[in-house]
Amino acid sequence: MVRTLLLKNADMLVTMDGERREIRGGGLYAENGILKAVGPTENLPETAEKVIDATGQIVLPGFVNTHHHLNQTLTRNLPAAQNNNLFPWLQAHYRIWAKTNPEASRASTLVGLAELALSGCTTVFDHTYLFQSGNKVDYQIEAAKDLGVRFHASRGSMSLGESQGGLPPDECVENEDDILTDTVRVIDRYHDASHGAMTRIVVAPCSPFSVSENLLRESASLARDKGVMLHTHLCETLDEERYTLERFGKRPVEWMEGLDWTGPDVWFAHAIHVDDDEIRLFAATGCGAAHCPCSNMRLASGIAPIKKYMAAGVRVGLGVDGSASNDGSNMLMEVRQAMLLARLQLGLMPPEGPRKHTLLPVAHPLRANEWMTAREALELATIGGASVLGRDEIGSLQVGKCADFFTLDLNSIQFAGALHDPVAAVVFCAPQSARTTVINGRTVVEDGAVVTMDMAPVINQHNRLSLELASDL
Repeated sequence: MVRTLLLKNADMLVTMDGERREIRGGGLYAENGILKAVGPTENLPETAEKVIDATGQIVLPGFVNTHHHLNQTLTRNLPAAQNNNLFPWLQAHYRIWAKTNPEASRASTLVGLAELALSGCTTVFDHTYLFQSGNKVDYQIEAAKDLGVRFHASRGSMSLGESQGGLPPDECVENEDDILTDTVRVIDRYHDASHGAMTRIVVAPCSPFSVSENLLRESASLARDKGVMLHTHLCETLDEERYTLERFGKRPVEWMEGLDWTGPDVWFAHAIHVDDDEIRLFAATGCGAAHCPCSNMRLASGIAPIKKYMAAGVRVGLGVDGSASNDGSNMLMEVRQAMLLARLQLGLMPPEGPRKHTLLPVAHPLRANEWMTAREALELATIGGASVLGRDEIGSLQVGKCADFFTLDLNSIQFAGALHDPVAAVVFCAPQSARTTVINGRTVVEDGAVVTMDMAPVINQHNRLSLELASDL
C-alpha cells in the first residue's frame, strides 16, 4: 500500500454519502488507506505517491458482497446440478465439497475474489461450512490477504446429518464440540475489530436443516461473548419452511427467534419466504438480509420482498451466493439483477380492483416509490452491504472512511448511448469489468487486470483441481 494516493479528473464520482453527492470532475485523496479529501479535483492536493487519472471514467465506492461460498468456484456448471432446486442441488454437491483440500480451498478463494475485484467488489463475506479433507478457514484468510481483498470469513458448520434428520450426508458433518472449539481458535487468531480492519470473523452455522438447535444456541452465545456477528441461511425455499413446520411446528423466522437469533448482530442469507409480520420483526430487532437475486432465480427459490424490506427499514445488502448456484462472482451483474427482479416482482402483482376485460389482465399504474431505481440498487451494493456487515467505515466515499473504490470506463461499448445519466448506466447497461479497483489504498486491479498476483497459474491449478474433485461422479 502506498502512503498517499490521489485520484483526479473523474467524469463522475459517486460518493453515496449522506447527501448522495455525485461530483462531476471529482476526485479523492487518501493517506495510509484512509480518505482525507473527496470533492472536485481542483480542491484536492496536486500530487501523491500514486496518482490515478480517471478522465473518461466513473468512480464508485467499492461494492460489499454480503454472502458467498468461494470454494464453490470448483463446482461451477456441474452437469448433475444444472437443473435442480435447492435440496437436490445440495445433495449433488455435498460430497464433492467435502473433498476440498487446502490447495483447492486456496485456489478457489483466489479465483472467486479476483473475479469479484474485477466487478468492483472490495469487501467479501464468505460462508464456508465444510471442513473435511484438511480444509480450514485459515487457507481462505491467507489467500484474501495475499490478493488484497477486505475479507469477512466464517467458521461455518454443519452438524446434523441424514441419520439425525438433517439433509447432508453423515460424513459431511462435524462434531459440535469440535466446531465450537475451532470457532474460538479462529476468532482469537484472526478477528480484527479495529477501524478499517481487513479481516473479520463471523460465526455462521449453515442452515435450519443442517445444524441442531443446540449448535444454533451455542453459536449465538459464543458470537456475543466474542463480539462477532452471526449469519445463516434462512427462508430460502418452501422446502425449508416445510422442514421447520414439520420438525418444530414453527415457521423458520419464529423458530430462529426462539434460539436467540435476532438482533443487530444477525443477518440472514436469502430471506425470501417471509410475511409482513416477519419483516416487521426483522426491522424491530435490527436483523439484516443478504439478497442474492441471481442464485434465487437459478435455483427457482423465489423473489425476496426487497422493496418491502427497504420500506420497513430492514438492513439489506447484496450477495452473489455460491459460485455453483450463480456460476459467477460478479457484483455488477448482481446489482443489475436486483433492480430488474424487483421490477418483475411488481409486474407479477395483481392489479387493484376488478378487471375490466376477461381475457387480458389490466396493466396497473405503479407509484414512483414502488420502482427499484438504479441508484437504490447501487445503495444496496455499497452502504447497504456495509450496514449489513456492521461496518461504518466502508460503503461510501467520505473523509475518514477507507479508500475502497473502483472505476469504470464510460467510453466503452457497453455504455455507448447511455451517458445521459452515467450513474444509472452502471446498472441499466451490460456489466463491464472495472478499469481500476483500489482496496484500503492498494491497487488490486489496474487497466482491467488483477495486479497483486499472477492469476494465470492459479486458474490452471484451479481447473485441474475442479476436474479432479468431480472425477468420481
